[in-house]
Amino acid sequence: MASPRSLVSQLHRYWDVVESLTQASRELPAFDESQVLAIIASHHPQSTVDEQGAILRALCHADLLLVLSRSGSLQLNPLVLDFVRGLIREHELGLSSVLKARVEALRQATVQVGEGLNRHDPDLMRRGATRLAELFRQIIQQLDQDRHALLNLAEQAKSSDTAMPVARRYEAVLEAYDQYVEPMNEMMDSGLGGNFYPYLAAAEQALDSAVETLSVRGALYTHRLQMRYVAYQAKELRHLGRIVAQQCADTLLPLREEARQHNELSAAISYLLGRVRKQGLQRGLSEASASSRLPVWQRQRRSRLSLGDEVRSLMAEARDYVPQQVRFPQALAGDPLDLGAWVDEAALRRALQADLPVDNLLTWLQQYCRGVPDAVLLRLYDDLVRESLWVTRLQATAVATDLLQVRVRYHPHQLLPLPKEARSDR
Repeated sequence: MASPRSLVSQLHRYWDVVESLTQASRELPAFDESQVLAIIASHHPQSTVDEQGAILRALCHADLLLVLSRSGSLQLNPLVLDFVRGLIREHELGLSSVLKARVEALRQATVQVGEGLNRHDPDLMRRGATRLAELFRQIIQQLDQDRHALLNLAEQAKSSDTAMPVARRYEAVLEAYDQYVEPMNEMMDSGLGGNFYPYLAAAEQALDSAVETLSVRGALYTHRLQMRYVAYQAKELRHLGRIVAQQCADTLLPLREEARQHNELSAAISYLLGRVRKQGLQRGLSEASASSRLPVWQRQRRSRLSLGDEVRSLMAEARDYVPQQVRFPQALAGDPLDLGAWVDEAALRRALQADLPVDNLLTWLQQYCRGVPDAVLLRLYDDLVRESLWVTRLQATAVATDLLQVRVRYHPHQLLPLPKEARSDR
């Protein structure tokens, strides 16, 4: 087996030959020696036959070309084939089942991260995060490769000979749509039927919780950075999956619809509907089916619109609606709050004047009048701010005070003593 350094060196030296072999491998799984020599000669026209044979032997010695057993044919190294296809965007369309299996594996890795959080096991969390990172990388790589493979299929279908039947031109496109795009759309459905976005959301939530937990516990910065990087990968995968699904559907769906429109059955139905539209149902179908009997599903009926029971009941209620008469409450006679039964107002005013200045009148009342109902306390507050025995100022900042039963949010009043001039006048 050749060393990796030798393989990379020969790949760099004969890149043009390997690239041509990679493109030809889409149609030929294996090559004869003459076919490989022909490709080498096309890229090295100035070389002799012996030099071309030396290039072929160098590719075989470096394991760029492998000799198949029992046949003696030559085949590109699978690792080299995948690497070169990834660089030149010549990937084959993958299997939707492989993508689905990788998405299902996200749930298991997410469970592993969650178990590490519950057990307070950082090693288990890191193993789960590493597994998620590898799955994210594989899914992103497959989505990108499949996107380019579908675009190549669409370009080949569009560039095919127009004289070729439409069903044959778009055969690969229809097969790719049915076997890959439809299952992928079902998997990436944002509703209850899809599992791509729910699994990614669960993985993001588990990774964010792991980052917060490691930050609280004071874990190593490298461990927290690893978790945060994997969480970024999950967000990027969600964005990429939405873009790839939309781009694949926008590329293949018009071709699929074009193939369906050129279908023989669709053409016959369109012709029949055109006759019915122009000549009417009776004449169009009778002339079209002169040589054969009418289909058994044909029947004449009149369409009629009717209202449902719910609409009828709503209309009846609206027609018989009578507005209700509501009496406004009458003003109560007398004062409903007997302040004298709860507080000695004269003593309260003397105590308040002795404690001036007061920053918040309501809190002072709450401390002075303990056990007084909220309504009495608020009535005292309203009366005292109107007194002329002190100076009242409204604060600019709103505060909240919890009373016995309610919480009051208000701008407090500050009470200050009167100036000396005003007290002398009094």
